[in-house]
Amino acid sequence: MRKAILFAVILVLAALPFLFGSRYIFHIATMIAVMVPLACSLNLMLQIGQMSMAHPAFMGLGGYTCALLMMKLGVPPLGSLMAGGVVAAIFAVIFGPVFLRIKGVYFVLLTYAFGQIVNLVFQEWTSLFGGNSGLYGIPKFSILGWRLTQVSQYYVLAMSFASMAFLALRAVERSDMGAMYRALNEDEMLSRSLGADALAWRIGAFTFTAFIAGVSGGIYALYIGFLSPDAFGWRLTVDLLLMNVVGGANVILGPLVGAIAIVPLPELLRDAKQFQLLIYGCCLIVFLLFLKNGLVSLLAPRRGKA
Repeated sequence: MRKAILFAVILVLAALPFLFGSRYIFHIATMIAVMVPLACSLNLMLQIGQMSMAHPAFMGLGGYTCALLMMKLGVPPLGSLMAGGVVAAIFAVIFGPVFLRIKGVYFVLLTYAFGQIVNLVFQEWTSLFGGNSGLYGIPKFSILGWRLTQVSQYYVLAMSFASMAFLALRAVERSDMGAMYRALNEDEMLSRSLGADALAWRIGAFTFTAFIAGVSGGIYALYIGFLSPDAFGWRLTVDLLLMNVVGGANVILGPLVGAIAIVPLPELLRDAKQFQLLIYGCCLIVFLLFLKNGLVSLLAPRRGKA
C-alpha cells in the first residue's frame, strides 16, 4: 500500500512541469529524468557488492559517441543514441573481466582510474572531442521528420527512457537474476559451489548498466547541445552515490527517490554555491547515521527489530 502511494506521488511529481508550464521547471525535471537511469543502474552494481565509479565515464562515452556520429557521419539521432549505449557496453565488456575479478576498495580505485583516463582523453584529444572548450553544435533529436526543439519535448524523451530503464532494472531485481546477484553479494562461495559463474554474472550486470549510462549520456548531449569533460567528472560520481544513499541503496526505488531529492539541490543552494559540497557532505553524514536505508525506509512497514 505504501509503495503504491509512493508511486502515485512520483507520477504526480512527473506531471507537475506540465501544470506549471515553466521552462525552468521543465529543465530541472529533465535533468532529474536524465539522472534517474544513471543512479538506478549504479544501484544494480551496488546490489552485487561492487561500487562502480566508472558510470560517469560510460555516460561520457555514450554522449560523445552519439554527438560525433550525428555531427561527423550524419547518423540518425535514434541510431546514434543506441550506438552510444553499445559503445559504452563494449568498453564494459572489454574491461569488466579485469575490473570485476577484484572487490572492495581496489575495484573502486580501478573504476575511478578508468573514469579519469577516459575524462583525460576527452580533454586532450581536442581534434575529436573539443577538449576543455567542449563540443558545440550538437544537432537536435528528430524522428520521422519531427524535430524536438522545446524543453518539454526533451522532458518527455528523457522520461520515456527513464521509465523503460527503471522498469527493466526493477524486473531484473525481482527476477531469478536479481536473486542470483543478491546471492553472489551475500555468499559468493556458496553460489559458486552451486555452479554459478560469479564473474560472468557480474560482467553481465556491468555491461547492462554501462549501456543504460551510455544512452543517458546521449540524451543529455541531445538536450544540452554541448558536451564538456567537466560534466562527466568527479562531481557526477559523488551525485550518483548521494542519490543512492539518500534514496536508499537496498532497492531499485531508492535512487529514483534520491534523484528527485538531489538533482534540484544545486538550484536551491545557488546563493550558497561555495558551500554546496559541504552541505552534501553533511547530508551524507546525517543519512548514514540516522537513516541508513534512505528515504524509502520511511515507507517500509515496521516489523520489529531485525
